[in-house]
Amino acid sequence: MDFGDNMEKLLVVDDDKNICELLQLCLMNEGFAVIQSFTGEEAVKKCEDYRPDLVVLDVMLPDKEGWDVCRDIRKFSDVPIIMLTAKGDTFDKIRGLELGADDYITKPFDTKEVTLRIKSVLRRAKSPTAKEKEENKRVVEYENLVIDMNRYELRLNGKVTDAPPKELELLFYLASNPNRVFTRDQLLDDVWGFEYYGDSRTIDVHIKRLRGKLQGVSNAWTLKTVWGVGYKFEVN
Repeated sequence: MDFGDNMEKLLVVDDDKNICELLQLCLMNEGFAVIQSFTGEEAVKKCEDYRPDLVVLDVMLPDKEGWDVCRDIRKFSDVPIIMLTAKGDTFDKIRGLELGADDYITKPFDTKEVTLRIKSVLRRAKSPTAKEKEENKRVVEYENLVIDMNRYELRLNGKVTDAPPKELELLFYLASNPNRVFTRDQLLDDVWGFEYYGDSRTIDVHIKRLRGKLQGVSNAWTLKTVWGVGYKFEVN
């Protein structure tokens, strides 16, 4: 089965072929590619084979309950799942969500509502989580330079380069505040911490070592000395 490269794939699972056809028609008109399945076992197999972007899953299937299908899919995929059911029982809704479903629609339904709910769940699935957002804050990228504080890793020209923790923390701090000048005392306070009472010239030593590593990597940025003041990560 061929799909367009940019089309989002939806797996619709329902033993009622009329419902499958109705949803397929509506969703294809919205620009989605639709795969149909009429049994639970077939749904799990197609989910493995086609890796859809979202699954619309009926609770009542001829061979196994949708709850079990949801559980089986969750063993190998975190694809968003919207449960379809003729029941309006709160217990069913809670059960589906506990098993890993992302949303819940009760039959009979309006096709416009289903379309809107699908689009909403897809948007949520694509948006970064709070954890991902926090992790992204700890990664700084410039031309030929990546400073990843999640891994405490410095990559130059795509290759990991050894850098002691404080060198990496100093570079990350400066690069996170491009074109801003910091005094040695500010850098000691912010990178080493207020408990540090050592010589401020330790900053000069670390900057010198960093420059040795960064030399020739890129002309788009540089570690610059601002005479009489301190240092900055200058972006050209």
